[in-house]
Amino acid sequence: MSALLEVRGLCVAYGKVEAVHQAGLRVEEGRIVTVIGPNGAGKTTLLAALMGMLTARGSVSYAGQEITRVEPEQRVSRGLCLVPERRELFAAMTVEDNLVLGAFHRYRKRDKTIAADFELVYRLFPRLKERRRQLAGTLSGGERQMLALGRALMSRPRLLMLDEPSLGLAPLIVRDIFHVIAGLRETGVSILLVEQNARAALQVADYGYVLETGEIVLEGSSAELASNPRVIESYLGLVSGKAA
Repeated sequence: MSALLEVRGLCVAYGKVEAVHQAGLRVEEGRIVTVIGPNGAGKTTLLAALMGMLTARGSVSYAGQEITRVEPEQRVSRGLCLVPERRELFAAMTVEDNLVLGAFHRYRKRDKTIAADFELVYRLFPRLKERRRQLAGTLSGGERQMLALGRALMSRPRLLMLDEPSLGLAPLIVRDIFHVIAGLRETGVSILLVEQNARAALQVADYGYVLETGEIVLEGSSAELASNPRVIESYLGLVSGKAA
């Protein structure tokens, strides 16, 4: 398969401290790729660099074009979209208005397919339709994550990057969110999923990378990583096949 996103030798530093060192990964069309690792490993920094929000060295190629010096707004217009860890919704605006903002660049182009995407989002997240007139700041944690995902989908992304979508959510809500993430593959969206919840991430992903102290230390198919003793011991909470 062709690589939609290909990253080579990516380095990101905060002053003299290098948070990501020589990272390389690829996301193929229509695939879900996950990056797992402990808190502080550099996962969020990696995504911010891929969106152009942080200065980085190395090569970032998207859809066959080098985008290392492309501004974040232009990356969004080309089909890259990031759902940040903190969701960054507009709390004083309604659910529907937040969704409208997700499609802002499409409104400027007078895109006539926006209404159909509203229906797609409401089909994926019926609760958002029920609460479409409600202020985003009054939503529960799970509903806010649904809205963040829905707003991202309104931009009609080609590559959707998700930063810790399970963070702070109850197990049942996490299951629902990951069910939707898995289903998005069928719509043709490629996904780069950054997660501490390695078990959930590896269940939905096709391929994965393990990031530790800013470096990719392991990679392989999700099945390979899920059976790797190092991954099992460090991230899946299992020792010798038994719950730890």
